[in-house]
Amino acid sequence: MLRSRLARAGIAAAVVVAVLGLYWFQPWKLFTDTYVDDALPPAATTPVTSAPASAPASASPSTAATPAANEILASGDFVTHEHETTGSAEIRRLADGRHQLVIRDLNTSNGPDLRVWLTDQPVIRGTAGWKVFDDGKWVELARLKGNKGNQVYELPASADPADFRSVSIWCKRFAVSFGAADLTTT
Repeated sequence: MLRSRLARAGIAAAVVVAVLGLYWFQPWKLFTDTYVDDALPPAATTPVTSAPASAPASASPSTAATPAANEILASGDFVTHEHETTGSAEIRRLADGRHQLVIRDLNTSNGPDLRVWLTDQPVIRGTAGWKVFDDGKWVELARLKGNKGNQVYELPASADPADFRSVSIWCKRFAVSFGAADLTTT
C-alpha cells in the first residue's frame, strides 16, 4: 500500500513539474510563427535638418524642430544573439513630432515573453552580447507583435531617441537578447 501511494505521489509530482516546465519554456513556440505586416510610415527623401530661428540653441536635435515630412533619425541591421535574427530597424520622427521604431523584414524565433527594447548599450556580436541590454538605460516599447514581418512601435513622449543606441528583441523571462541592431545616426 505504501508503495502505491509513493508511486501516485511521484507521478503527481512529475506531472506538476512537466506542466510548470511547459509553461516556463513554451517549447511549441519554436515551431510556430506569428507574421505581422504593419503599414510602414513613408520616409522623406531628404532629411530636414534646419531648426526654426526661434528654437533655443540648447534644444536637442530630436525635439528642436518638427520636420516637414517623416525622417529617419537612426537605423541599423539586426545581428543574431540567442536565436538567429535578421531584419533592420529605424527610428523615425514623424511630421507630427511623434517618434516610431520601424522594424523591417524581421525574422527571428518565436519565444516566451519577447519584448522590444530601446537601450543605451552597444550591440556586441556573439554570446558576449546576449545579456548586456539590461545593464544600462532601456525602455520597453511593447511585447513583440510577431517574430516575422514589418512592425511599427510608438516611442513614449518621455523617451528621447538621442538617448538610445540600439534595439533588442529581448526575452524578458530569461533575460537574454534574441537579436539586436545598432542604431546609427543617419
